Amino acid sequence: MQEIVIGKDQFSTGELIGKGGEGEVYAIRGRSGLAVKIYNASLRNKREDKIRAMVGEGLVFKTKLVAYPGDVVTDRHGNFLGFLMQLVSGYRPLHELYSPKSRQRFFPKADYRFVINAALNVARAVGNVHQTNCIIGDLNHSGVLLAQDSTVTLIDADSFQFSLNGISFPCVVGVPDFTPPELHGKNLASVQRTLEHDYFGLAVAIFHLLFMGRHPYAGCYNGPDISMGDAIAQNRFAFSLTRQTETQTIPPPGSMTLDMFPEVISHAFEKAFGLSPKARPTPLDWIHTLTSLEGTLSHCGKVKTHYYPSNAGGCVWCRLSAKSGFDMFPDQTVIEQSFPSDARGTDQAIQEILAFHFPSVTDLLSSSTSSCGASNALCEAKNGMERQAFWGLLMMGGAFLGFISAPMGLALWLLLAFGGCVIFSCRNVEPWPFQQAFKNAEECLQRELDIFIQRNALTEVVKIRNDLDAVITAYKGHDGALAQEIQLLKANRESRQKQAYLDRFSIRGASIPGIGQARTATLISFGIETAADVNRDSVRQIPGFGAVMTDKLLSWKREHELRFRYDPTPNAQDVADEQALRGRFSTERARLESAIRNGLGTLRNAKGRLDALIAKAACDKALSDAIAARAQAEQDLRELGVAIPPSIVSLTVQLPPKPSPQTPRSHLATTFPPKSTATTFGTPSCPRCGSTMRQRSGRYGRFWGCSRYPGCRGTRRI
Repeated sequence: MQEIVIGKDQFSTGELIGKGGEGEVYAIRGRSGLAVKIYNASLRNKREDKIRAMVGEGLVFKTKLVAYPGDVVTDRHGNFLGFLMQLVSGYRPLHELYSPKSRQRFFPKADYRFVINAALNVARAVGNVHQTNCIIGDLNHSGVLLAQDSTVTLIDADSFQFSLNGISFPCVVGVPDFTPPELHGKNLASVQRTLEHDYFGLAVAIFHLLFMGRHPYAGCYNGPDISMGDAIAQNRFAFSLTRQTETQTIPPPGSMTLDMFPEVISHAFEKAFGLSPKARPTPLDWIHTLTSLEGTLSHCGKVKTHYYPSNAGGCVWCRLSAKSGFDMFPDQTVIEQSFPSDARGTDQAIQEILAFHFPSVTDLLSSSTSSCGASNALCEAKNGMERQAFWGLLMMGGAFLGFISAPMGLALWLLLAFGGCVIFSCRNVEPWPFQQAFKNAEECLQRELDIFIQRNALTEVVKIRNDLDAVITAYKGHDGALAQEIQLLKANRESRQKQAYLDRFSIRGASIPGIGQARTATLISFGIETAADVNRDSVRQIPGFGAVMTDKLLSWKREHELRFRYDPTPNAQDVADEQALRGRFSTERARLESAIRNGLGTLRNAKGRLDALIAKAACDKALSDAIAARAQAEQDLRELGVAIPPSIVSLTVQLPPKPSPQTPRSHLATTFPPKSTATTFGTPSCPRCGSTMRQRSGRYGRFWGCSRYPGCRGTRRI
């Protein structure tokens, strides 16, 4: 406790709120809502004039978004100690919103709309600072605090650059990863900051928010490893669409990309991190830009907490979750929800679907085929073989007669007899040309069948019927899958507990030798956020992190692992985890039931068109010709006594892929898996076209095969 004087009143300091390199922040006894910052003794003379000037100018009354010095604080003898300021309580540092794991801990209800609104408020706060004729200079994520309602307050205002009566009080500090390219390598204590410098820091903060903690200059450089500072100084904006050839840098794996956003957003970032400081967007520019983005977000139809940029070509959060297993914006309400299940109604719908008469390929083949003999090609081949056999016999007979009449020419007659035997033994027709003809006929029939289905507007009906098999299979196996997941959840209890323990230790708050703020930003940009994320392979893939830095991170992780103690006693987290699992399965069960009911409704509506399908098929000349060609090819194989391969023809169609609003750049093609169109739980989607898959048997056992085979031949292992 320390005695302090504010104005003419004497107070005592309360609890210590925070401590930094310049001093300490205390609560004040008897003055709720206020705090005092007391500088270290070595800094008081250097800070006194600036603080008195800020207080005298009344900056604290010009905006409520900045914690400006409100009054001068002295000791009982009038010696300068520090300043009085607003106590900012209930706020969290900005990075705890854009860092995925900390967001789920400190802002569990935040969705992407909240993130954009926070970015808007950051821009407004920076604009307010500039209206007070101050320049922040050291704009960084630690100096921006965020409340649960997304309102923003800027702290560390005593470091702002400020001028009064011709006297300039500079900003002498700066965070490397928020420092613009033109200031890298310069002595910040002697630099006159400009608005453009703040515009760069603001753009970095907004980029962090929109891109889930990624830093705009943390990427994969096509050259020797360089530091974050060097990347900024060399203007290597990793996400640039227009300067990729110059930057020779691409975003980290699993990142969002600029082409997922409206052009107004991508252009703003290109200018913010371009070559001209004068072109950087102002806070007002960002307010207009972010407001437009806020109004164009799309809403995911699968997860209600997923809002995403409309240019992303589908829910980017679902795609990221499918790849990493981590949901950026999970729906927390499913933990408490238990959707009512209509098991009886669903079972009746399933029975009706399975009994529904859907014309099969066999129906089409039998309706348009008639008994036929061997084809002309097979007859000609047989005739040719018969002639060949005759010549073989003739040669053998001639050899026999020649031997009788002229035994001295034994060698010649033996050679002639041998040739005749060879020719006679090859009298059977070779089956492979007719097997190939059968294969070609099947492929031709499949193409004509696809065209026939599309021509009769039955494409979606056929697809829905095919997908319903997988939906029904998933529904019937739903309870078993839930039981397995609960068993797995319990079996992995210790590893989950250890993972949760390691997740408490953030990279950002760690003290690891050689890993400062810039390297920390790089780690987070590559998905290394907590001790739980650290492993040798993932760290070694990050530019600038060789064996030495990797070992330091692993050593830091091991220190925490050694302090972990497994608690076998059931706790609240176990209950919450099981509730979350049951909630997700309940949601999925409700979705499956809905898909079954909706699918049955579609089939009922299409019944009239389906009943007329066979009659139409008989009148379709191209299809009839293809069916006849296949029947002829099958008959030829029977005539040859060759086994007929299983038919690959099915009532499926290869739907053309829907084009994305913008084609992703080639180097981002592996950033996200293909958009899944699977409608089942536990059933994978095809890695080629995104359709549902079916279990099949092959030479090497069971595997998942695309439901659109043979149009698509995508496979996955079981």
